[in-house]
Amino acid sequence: MSGADGEVPVLIVGGGPVGLTARALLARWGVPALLVEKHAELSPFPRSRLVNVRSMEIFRGLGLADRITAAAFAPEYGRARFRDTLYDRDFAAAAMVGVDAPVPESPVIGVLTSQDRLEPALLAAAGAPPRFGVELTGLAEEPDAVVAELLDRRSGAHARVRARYVIAADGAHSTVRELLAVGTTGPGAMGDFTTVVFDADLGRWSARQPAGVYFTAHGSFGPVHPEGGWLWFGPTPGEGARADWAGLVSRALGPGADVRADVRRVQHWVMHAFVAERFRHGRILLAGDAAHAIPPIGGLGMNTGIADVHNLCWKLAGAVRGWAGPGLLDTYAAERQPVAHRTLRQAVDNARLMVQVQERRRAQLRGGASARDRIELPWSERYFAQLGLVLGAVYRSTAVLDGDGDGAGDDPQAGGEATGPDYVPTTRPGHRMPHLRLADGRSTLDACGEWFTLFTPDPAPWQRQAAARWPVRVEALPPEHAHGCAPGPQGALLVRPDGHIGARLREPSRNGTLLRHTVTTITGAAPS
Repeated sequence: MSGADGEVPVLIVGGGPVGLTARALLARWGVPALLVEKHAELSPFPRSRLVNVRSMEIFRGLGLADRITAAAFAPEYGRARFRDTLYDRDFAAAAMVGVDAPVPESPVIGVLTSQDRLEPALLAAAGAPPRFGVELTGLAEEPDAVVAELLDRRSGAHARVRARYVIAADGAHSTVRELLAVGTTGPGAMGDFTTVVFDADLGRWSARQPAGVYFTAHGSFGPVHPEGGWLWFGPTPGEGARADWAGLVSRALGPGADVRADVRRVQHWVMHAFVAERFRHGRILLAGDAAHAIPPIGGLGMNTGIADVHNLCWKLAGAVRGWAGPGLLDTYAAERQPVAHRTLRQAVDNARLMVQVQERRRAQLRGGASARDRIELPWSERYFAQLGLVLGAVYRSTAVLDGDGDGAGDDPQAGGEATGPDYVPTTRPGHRMPHLRLADGRSTLDACGEWFTLFTPDPAPWQRQAAARWPVRVEALPPEHAHGCAPGPQGALLVRPDGHIGARLREPSRNGTLLRHTVTTITGAAPS
């Protein structure tokens, strides 16, 4: 432990939703991790508010879905409404598909909840205490570890921690990314914005038409918690910190509203849009906003980060516990970086669509239309739902095998890319395993976890094939799903711990080595 004050398999830098999810996932794998967060406590701001259906599937696997849902808004808040002012009628509205009601493609429903309600649930999901008020100030790489310099911001004490791996989940202004001199691509800073959290009685304009967000010409409004509280966000005015925020919000409610906002908190922030040029630097891996900053329209940023660590943590567990080769961690960037680029393009498109809505509305009013008239939104509900992006991400790497499990994926639709706006379930390698009901009522996704899952209509011959040191479970596919899923009467789908299909296997080999060979290839481990 040369020159270090402590040692840990994984150091997580950043205590937001992404870092906390990584901590919970690693705990499920039995991998000790230390999380450090420079702020003294969890964020008191609502911030990211949409937990999409894929993230809820991940949280369901962690046993957190019920707790998160209990603190969230009811499904009828899963809508976006467009108004001239908050007290006006809707001139357009759009459903948040997968949040406003269940979708047949998933066993769960997404929720609208504030980040200050989500983070405590994630914090409670692992026992190892995080260290709040501790800032990372330096990194030194060694052949088999990373030594992190830490500063306790309360006491001023310095410490050094030696970690086998580091997850950098420390936000858009990532200290780790800066220390590593990792560049970014994309538009960059897109403007200064302010969020104002306030109390006011706005029920007369919202109770009968609930929504997660109300877009107006004077900024956007949203409810904070089911029991009360509101937020306004919009471009930061010229006077900045000297602004009369209570007056500004009251005016933004519209003339004649006669409501005075009781301001509780004000947060200034910069809207960033970029993707890091590299997601891995040796034993250090970037995730969440440290790897990609996504504009908030569409609620994609935090959810993309949660999917990052869901992809990453099983690979780290394999590296730490010895059943994966060092090359498996290379597949993290190969799979997640293209998804980040696709997601950034979608978020920028979403922002452009929002501008089109306001332009259409202004043109309508200039043309003499009544304020009561509605407009047609420049997208379909399925488009804005983005289920193809949320559930349809496709991975292409050496951890995805084509054909009978004997080579790297070469599906022309595969790649760490996402499909179009609509989601079409498929059992092609690289895709998320479709949600199907097993004989005991569980979802196929519930059968996935801290192990590889082999789905087959004929479990017996596969159960006799030893998978050596890898965690593998065999699950029977009901007859009604066998034809559409398995490549043959004794065929099988091998699903990775992150729920993505790693290989399609036509039949068990006579010498009993096919399963072991396939898992060995996916994990990059040395043959046993």
